Amino acid sequence: MSEQVTTGEHQHEHVNIWHQPMAVWAVAFACVVAFMGLGLVDPILPAIATQLHALPATVELLFTSYLLVTGIAMLITGVVSSNIGYKATLLTGLFLIVVFSALGGHAANVGQIIWFRAGWGLGNALFIATALAVIVNVAKGGTEGAIILYEAALGLGISVGPLLGGLLGGISWRGPFYGVAVLMSIGFIAISTWLRGLERPKRRSSIADPFRALGHGGLFRLGLTALLYNFGFFTLLAYTPYVLANFKVGVHGLGFIFFGWGVLLALTSVFVAPRLQERFGTLATLMGVLVCIGLDLLFIGLGLSSEIVVIVMVIVAGAFLGVNNTLITTAVMEVSPFERPVASAAYSFIRFFGGAIAPWVAGKLAAAYSPHVPYYVGAVALGLAVLVLLSGRKYLRAI
Repeated sequence: MSEQVTTGEHQHEHVNIWHQPMAVWAVAFACVVAFMGLGLVDPILPAIATQLHALPATVELLFTSYLLVTGIAMLITGVVSSNIGYKATLLTGLFLIVVFSALGGHAANVGQIIWFRAGWGLGNALFIATALAVIVNVAKGGTEGAIILYEAALGLGISVGPLLGGLLGGISWRGPFYGVAVLMSIGFIAISTWLRGLERPKRRSSIADPFRALGHGGLFRLGLTALLYNFGFFTLLAYTPYVLANFKVGVHGLGFIFFGWGVLLALTSVFVAPRLQERFGTLATLMGVLVCIGLDLLFIGLGLSSEIVVIVMVIVAGAFLGVNNTLITTAVMEVSPFERPVASAAYSFIRFFGGAIAPWVAGKLAAAYSPHVPYYVGAVALGLAVLVLLSGRKYLRAI
């Protein structure tokens, strides 16, 4: 009886997921700014390399340091939030992002930016791991509705990041860093003001919890799938600006191209992913979009001499990425018996390694062989992701 009532309430709330308390929108706004960090530096990568006299492979370490620290720090997010509370953890993460993004704008060389991006990654880990748990706890509409809101914020942040990076980067490569510091300060004030009455986690987490969670076959396979997927994702996101720069696409042009990519990502994550999941199921849809992402990377590699092919395939990739992000996040929240913050931390610990190594590897492969090779390797990674996902189908059928 209680299950029927819960289901009915869930369906009713799901229709009204956009009617949320101000606390939810405050966290969602900060999520948008936090996820800007992924694509913010995209349009200015060639400019940083030129003006600070650095090799592309070195500049790619801006992604590597950021994502590597984010992934490793995921292991301590549960410990921190269970000791100081969700709100304090969110605010600590936001404070670190404000400080290190501002320092990045003030940096004198690429080495300093790489280290400041690492500090930014620490703040990002504390914030994004906790933000999802907070939105799920505070938002109306159940887990599915909360994840859609979270993915909408992710998509909007990823899409606006390159646009803001292009607009501010047209003035100076330092502009995007200062822009994030200002916007995240606004998010800090909003969360301080509107997020109230949030209870601390009832159980103290330990650093061993995420490792125990990874002992679950379904969660581990989803994490490994995401690692391989993120390898392809960040090959496209971090390496393609150099390819487009060879076509004389400027900072503004790069910003608009990746803005189009991010808009498709945001739209499909919110409006398309739930419908595909309902019609075809989680496993079939995930495998389908992973194959599409792999083919997209393959087509970019094959058509690298054509500016139109590269631009079109980059933008189209956003549609596949949006569907994948929503479905795999939903699957992670439901596949294991572990608490959502623990499951999210364990999953994120694995997946960010794919994004951390991909930009650096892409730069090295391009320098050693040809600009086509990073995309071929990315396509292979997506093929492996499909195989890993297939190996865990018995867990995903229960979702």
